[in-house]
Amino acid sequence: MGKFHAQQWFRGFKTRAKGINLSFTTRTAWELAPGGEVRLLSSAVVSNDVSTAEPMHRRFFVRLCGYAVALLLLAPAFRPTSSAAQIAFPPKGSSVHFALTGADGTAATEQSYRGKWLVIYFGFTFCPDICPTTMMELAQAFEALGPRAAEVQAIFISVDPQRDKPDLLAEYLKTFDPRFLGLTGSSAQISAAAKSFNVFYERHDTDDGNYTYDHSSYLYLVDPGGRLVEALGSDRSSEQIVAALLSLMSRNP
Repeated sequence: MGKFHAQQWFRGFKTRAKGINLSFTTRTAWELAPGGEVRLLSSAVVSNDVSTAEPMHRRFFVRLCGYAVALLLLAPAFRPTSSAAQIAFPPKGSSVHFALTGADGTAATEQSYRGKWLVIYFGFTFCPDICPTTMMELAQAFEALGPRAAEVQAIFISVDPQRDKPDLLAEYLKTFDPRFLGLTGSSAQISAAAKSFNVFYERHDTDDGNYTYDHSSYLYLVDPGGRLVEALGSDRSSEQIVAALLSLMSRNP
């Protein structure tokens, strides 16, 4: 999410800033080019020459433009991550709800898995990095859990109903672990499920005519009674996922 969001903001900022010309008393002019670099111009090219302005106004304008350049250069350092997109989690112990469709076309809700621990993740199969990485870590965690993995159900809820049809979602998850289940539904159903977990997701069209999604990236741990008990950031290793699950399972047998 974060990379695409930053690029969108960055591009918009450049659109507003690229027409700014900085003129100094020496009549040397500089322009912020569309690519982000500072380009030397001749004085004849400058369209909003401020060299005749009062010295104080001119210094203020130059300083203001300097701040604009600094913001453009520093923007990548402040890119939000997918995890940062989530403003707040539902209170621990609160009930969560979803009504979606499984790979076999049957309806699935949180009630369908009562008696099992759930590890729920929201993502999409065309996600280039964070989703497959998280699924790999979760698959390794299931291996490490051994027989106790039978007490846990991993669920991948797609935020991309247009492309992630049930059969595609099932094939995608099999590449990580055949025990993982994929759920999808209508846009309204997915939105309602995401709202229950306070999940953020947002579609962005790309320059090549395709699209991608920014989205929260957490593993939501739900107890056998359907209550949210923990949210693990997608940067957690498989060992940390196992430790969190075993700790919760031991306290809530």
